[in-house]
Amino acid sequence: MDWVSWFEAPDYEFARQVLQRGTAALYFIAFLSSLNQFPALLGEHGLLPVPRYVDGHRALRRPSLFRWKYSDTLLRAVCAAGLAVSLSLVGGLPQLGPPWLPLAAFLALWLLYMSIVNVGQTFYGFGWEMLLLEMGFTVGFLGSEQTPPPRTILVLLVWLLFRLEFGAGMIKIHGGSEWRDLTALYYHHETQPMPGPLSRQAHLLPKPLHRMEVLGNHFAQLVVPFFLFAPQPLATIAAGIVVFTQLWLVGSGNFAWLNWSAIVLAFAAVSDPVAHAVMPFIPQRTNTAAAVPQTPVWWLAVVLAVTALLLVLSYWPVRNLLSREQLMNASFNRWQLVNTYGAFGTVTRHRVEIVVEGTQADVPVDEADWREYGFKGKPGDVRRLPRQWAPYHLRLDWLMWFLPLRTVHEEWFYAFLGKLLDADRPTLRLLRQDPFDGARPRWVRARSFLYRFATRAEFRETGQRWIRMELYDVIAPLSLPKQRRRSQ
Repeated sequence: MDWVSWFEAPDYEFARQVLQRGTAALYFIAFLSSLNQFPALLGEHGLLPVPRYVDGHRALRRPSLFRWKYSDTLLRAVCAAGLAVSLSLVGGLPQLGPPWLPLAAFLALWLLYMSIVNVGQTFYGFGWEMLLLEMGFTVGFLGSEQTPPPRTILVLLVWLLFRLEFGAGMIKIHGGSEWRDLTALYYHHETQPMPGPLSRQAHLLPKPLHRMEVLGNHFAQLVVPFFLFAPQPLATIAAGIVVFTQLWLVGSGNFAWLNWSAIVLAFAAVSDPVAHAVMPFIPQRTNTAAAVPQTPVWWLAVVLAVTALLLVLSYWPVRNLLSREQLMNASFNRWQLVNTYGAFGTVTRHRVEIVVEGTQADVPVDEADWREYGFKGKPGDVRRLPRQWAPYHLRLDWLMWFLPLRTVHEEWFYAFLGKLLDADRPTLRLLRQDPFDGARPRWVRARSFLYRFATRAEFRETGQRWIRMELYDVIAPLSLPKQRRRSQ
């Protein structure tokens, strides 16, 4: 027997292709999202400008290219480089070369995107950011088509999926009682951050089906992940269950690339023979010495060193998983490797939306002509069908969901209102509708409304997909200082 046969997994070539190309595709979307939104949100003249943030955090602990210098031009260059590298990996070009070539490409993506995340402040404070970073770092060590997939890296990717799924399951058990009494899905489809086109139909399902959804979720997140480590075909069956449940989440909501990341990771447990048996169009590589070259000693040493590093770093997330005070979406090192994950430990039972309005009237009385700004993803217009945005991430819309849960008195939100008063073009491009067509309003205000999905009878009668009830003004009318208005 070949002395490195324990290390090589030639029956996982299809898995490697999906893992590397799928992860690269997610990086492409992440860089595209940053290219389109970062300058308006965090750029030189953004809502939370990076230069000011870096100046206030001279001892920025986490690595970033922007800790020494930031400019919107440099940000766009970083995004352009990330788009180019990720596109080449999606096309499989670096994978045709020696194993260090795709590794170098993925490490470049990891470092470039980490530079963005580490200065992204609240707009980049989501678990799928660190998940993408960990995925990018790890899949790089799967090597190229010149060597068999390393078994230890495949196991580490399964371990990443385990932490993602089991961590999410445990955070629910430790969280709100609605997960334990099986009522969480009575509310979740309606109150989730950004509903999709099928969310209302999912919400209107009978309550017994919602209870079955919760039971299925617990099974998929607390039981199935252990079988990802089982022999074939059990591991592939477990991966198939993960993919099925994640596709249900894709269809019923908008969670950026979180669900697609889990789908991609699930293929780490899918072997070529089982995949070919289920989907005969998937080619099977002939396992001959000519078809699968042996692993070079230097590459074996590199991969085993990284495997040892990631295993050592696993101590902290394991301890967290076993803790009653489990952290959700936390990193234990500055490189954001081997993190802990989780989502929706509690479910919001009522949906409160912050509606932003403006008027050109001289006096901001209630009788003035107040016009509502339309957002791309978050609910607003009660007749509008929610769109499917995921895996693309609308960062402003997501943070609007958090405002009523925390406080509307956020620095970035007041800056956003100021940009609306200025009719700032980059900010307006983040919105679906500017009711003033580029003109400046005299006043803006923020109001809160209680939203719920319309029943089928209400929809037939009114054509409304949402029923909303006004609550109260959360920010009274604001205007620019008089001297600024005169100068404009």
